[in-house]
Amino acid sequence: MTSRFVIDAVVQQATILVAQLATAKGVRAPLSHVADQVFLELANAIEAQGVSRKVAADMFGLALRSYQLKVQRLEESASARDRSLWEAVYGYIAEQGMVQRAKVLTEFRHDDGASVKSILQDLVDSGLVFQTGSGRGRSYRVASREEVEELALADEQKSLRSVVWVELYRGGPQTVEELAARLSVEVASAKEAVEELRAEGHVTRDGEGRYGCERCYVPRDDMEGWEAAVIDHFQAVVVALTVKLREMAQPTLPAEAVGGSTYSFDVHEEHPYYEEVRSLLSNTRDELSELAAKVKEYNDEHGRNEVDQKVTFYFGQSVVSDT
Repeated sequence: MTSRFVIDAVVQQATILVAQLATAKGVRAPLSHVADQVFLELANAIEAQGVSRKVAADMFGLALRSYQLKVQRLEESASARDRSLWEAVYGYIAEQGMVQRAKVLTEFRHDDGASVKSILQDLVDSGLVFQTGSGRGRSYRVASREEVEELALADEQKSLRSVVWVELYRGGPQTVEELAARLSVEVASAKEAVEELRAEGHVTRDGEGRYGCERCYVPRDDMEGWEAAVIDHFQAVVVALTVKLREMAQPTLPAEAVGGSTYSFDVHEEHPYYEEVRSLLSNTRDELSELAAKVKEYNDEHGRNEVDQKVTFYFGQSVVSDT
């Protein structure tokens, strides 16, 4: 079946993206929950397509009873996110202020010693932990616990603000509780983020306590908004492909308004079209920004009562050197 090869390729590429996200900015995000999360969300998505649980269980190679028990167990623990050993070691050093290597190894004596030593080296290499001394007298330190927590919370809240904005734009009006569940964050954090956006005029709140927005814009130089930009772009690609696949199942051919195309160019610095190719990203961004401004101006003047379609256009560019 050709769909199997497509699925394998998509999983492979998605896995590469997850690996990059898990190690971005020197952080080592916990991944112990990923396999269960993928299973649960894939099971829910398959059932949402109208597939019965018996057939879904067979697709996973499980008996119906085993499938049901696994889904139930994962739904009950979906909000739990265990700390990884990397996080635990880093947190312990932060709490101690200054701690000798031997004490760290003793604290984590029930874990694999080689893994703990590797994590210590990784923390030092990433610049999150400083090492002093050598041999048996080797010690580690990080910034004070208060400074670390303050910086972490500040960065997390700035990032969450952008993610919440994108979620409201793509997912439609939601309550704070729905947002928190959707993004797997504390209700208080979601509340703070959405109220900041509301105070700035980016989102509105209706009489039923649901927040929503008509537009979303994350500046490309916003260092705290990169998470939201990744989510937004990836979601746009997935939605476009999903709609395309859905339309392919219809008796008529898909409309040209839905889909995507990919072009690759082999050039060098002396190539006559080098600059034209390299500037595709910036030129397209400028053209779309101008169009978006015109659409916004028209909608503001005439209202949005007659708007019944949301057209999402996504684009991206990568440059890979052979040297």
